[in-house]
Amino acid sequence: MKQQTPHRHEPLDSIDRRIVAELSRDGRLSVRTLAERVHISRTAAHNRVQHLLKLGVITGFGAQIDRKAIGLNISALVVVRIGDVSWEEIAAKLATLPFVEKVQAVSGDIDIILTVSAPDHEQLSQAILRDIHDMPGVVSTRSHLILAELEGHPPAQTLDIWRA
Repeated sequence: MKQQTPHRHEPLDSIDRRIVAELSRDGRLSVRTLAERVHISRTAAHNRVQHLLKLGVITGFGAQIDRKAIGLNISALVVVRIGDVSWEEIAAKLATLPFVEKVQAVSGDIDIILTVSAPDHEQLSQAILRDIHDMPGVVSTRSHLILAELEGHPPAQTLDIWRA
């Protein structure tokens, strides 16, 4: 569940950074537990979380899903070059396609990178060749199968090392 909020560039203090880091590790923390971990009152923790939501720092809360556990056994990064169409228009269409998890605008000689996951090679191929490659406005695609993934540190989990 993501809420779209315009970003305001208000600096975060050390308590806000710790709240964001804790919630990025476990979005299901109770306000009481969060308050204990960052050493503030429950009321202060609640108010700060609400403020971070209002600012758009926290955009929502959701579960992290293991793709393979739900039958999405193969994933690929699909590099897309687009023609004379607006990025917003084609990105919105790509984001609605089955198996497309993420649409990102990038710099350089390509325009878009998609993360696509499917149950098997056949369905992945169909998604790329039929749904993505044949979409009006798409000039070319290049696919890269994801062979392995390791989790890094989400941005929120490194906030405690940023200088305020």
